[in-house]
Formats: sequence, C-alpha cells, structure tokens
Amino acid sequence: MPILVTGGAGYIGSHTVLELLQAGHRVVVLDNLRNGSLLALRRVEALAGQAVTFQRGDVRDRALLDALFAEHAIEAVVHFAGLKAVGESVSQPLAYYENNVNGTLVLCRAMAAAGLHRLVFSSSATVYGVEAPVPYLESMPRGTTANPYGTSKAMVEKVLEDLQVADPRWSVVLLRYFNPIGAHPSGQIGEDPQGIPDNLMPYISQVAVGQLAELSIFGNDYPTRDGTCERDYLHVVDLARGHLRALERVESPGVHVFNLGTGRAYSVLEIVEAFQRVTGRAVPYRFAPRRAGDLPAFWADTTKAARELGWQASCNLDQMIRDTWHWQSRYPFGYRQTAQKAVVGG
Repeated sequence: MPILVTGGAGYIGSHTVLELLQAGHRVVVLDNLRNGSLLALRRVEALAGQAVTFQRGDVRDRALLDALFAEHAIEAVVHFAGLKAVGESVSQPLAYYENNVNGTLVLCRAMAAAGLHRLVFSSSATVYGVEAPVPYLESMPRGTTANPYGTSKAMVEKVLEDLQVADPRWSVVLLRYFNPIGAHPSGQIGEDPQGIPDNLMPYISQVAVGQLAELSIFGNDYPTRDGTCERDYLHVVDLARGHLRALERVESPGVHVFNLGTGRAYSVLEIVEAFQRVTGRAVPYRFAPRRAGDLPAFWADTTKAARELGWQASCNLDQMIRDTWHWQSRYPFGYRQTAQKAVVGG
C-alpha cells in the first residue's frame, strides 16, 4: 500500500517508516526537517533494503500536498508532523496551534480534494486531562489539558471526529501515545533532540555519554511513590508496530481510538536507577523546581489495543534502556556527527 508519512524523518516517524517498509508498503515521507534527519531516512533505507521517496516541505503547504497526492497513488496517511515539546508549548502556544492544528486542517483538506479519507493520527495521552483517573481508558472523555501541546492534540482529535461525522467516508485512527523511549536494536536510528532534551530518556543518556553534566529532575514533591513523576514508558519499535496494526483498522470507516502503552508506570528515579544498573554508567542528577504542564502520574489501560488491534508492547524496561544506550554510545552526537550530504532517493 502506498502510504504518506508526514514527519517521517523524526524519531517515531523514522522507526515507523522502517516497519512499514519491512511490511511491504511503499512509503512517501514529507518532512520539513525541523526535528527530523535525512540521515535517519538513509539508515532506514539501508536497514530495509528499500528506497523511501522523500519530499522536504511543510504539511501546511497546500500546493505541495496537492502535488504529492497527484503524483503518488497514496492510499492512507500516517500523520506525525507537528511540534511536541511540552515545556516549549507553554512558552510558545501559538506556534503549537499553528503547526499542530492548522497543519492538520490543511492536510485533511488536501486529502479530501484527492479523494483520500484514511488517516492514522499521532495523538497523545495528554488529551485525557488533569482530572482523569488512572489508568487511562479510551472510553474516558477528553479532559482539561495541562499544556498547549496536549490542547493541540485534543483539538485535532475533535476536528477529526467532527469531520468523520460530516463525511462518513473518513476512517480515522487516533493513537494516544504514552512515553516512547529506546531506539532500533541495530543502533542505527534513535532519538536525537536538539539542545537540552525535553524528554527524560535522551536527557539521561546524554548525561551518561558526557554530553551534559547532570540530569535535572523537575520536582520531587509529587504525590507518587518517591516524589518524582511517574510515566508509562514503551519501546519506540513497539509503538511503530502499533501503526501497522492501525493501518489494518483504518480500512473500516469511523473514528477508532487506541492507547499505545505498557500499562505500567515508572518514576523518574526508578528510570535513573534502572539505567545505571543496565548500562553501568553513572547519571549524576539534581532536583529542580516542578516544570509547568507536568502531571504527577499516568499510565495506560491497553486492553482495547490488545483485543481489537492484536497489539501489545513486547519490550521490557531493560530492553528499552539497552537499545537507548546502544544508539547513544555509538553516536554520542546523534545524527549531527555525520555530515548529511546526500538526498534520499525515491
């Protein structure tokens, strides 16, 4: 099946592109490379033994989308493109609404004009809101989001639901991610944030590899087991494989919502201790004030994904950490330590 992957050169996107190629799909990637890497796609091609058609550009560029849909016989879209840093969203809310919400509006208009109505959307567990009890169930209503990032995801979900009601030809899968970590077991592709990482695992691994002096743990006075935030962490490869299952479900009209997580939460201190145990590397840390927009604890109920998608996470925490360290220790500077000179072909 020919599939357009927006944001396919990013962390989750590149791992998903690899799984799609290995499953026999033909993939077209659209990415503006703000948070993505051409080198990631080149390594994906090498791992899969197949080419990716790459187009550099923004999902808000309607003319470019129209040209892509006219040139390629796209049958479904996996939509990752957007901004994703919780802290940044608090200080730059308009950028998040412009990129995440308006970008999706432009994409959906272009899809409809091309007669294409099958979409898998990269959503987030943050849409459950601050008042939601744990574990999070897909049957719960969206709640009061804690930051503009989460609000932008909730807004897009509502837009897509309303769109499907207005035009029943649409088939939409909303994948609510929990906290993806890890890297491909080959060590060739992984998470490569620019600047100080917003997410915990790359922050820890960059401290361990010597790129950063110490880890800042934002808050140690939460109502949790050890006072630090608790999250449901899943391997990025497990997450990528969830998209393959979602593409099977997108054959059925309607809006289908699934949690992708493990169903278990670990605290920040538990992750640090596990990382030190698995890798043998010291991770010095200090406690810092709470970060705006963070919730104390949440994790997934994954029953629905197992029952209806036949999907469940297969990697444990030690495997997530080993794969993270394999990537980070092999490429301490991420993709930036190798010049990106060649353009991905197609």
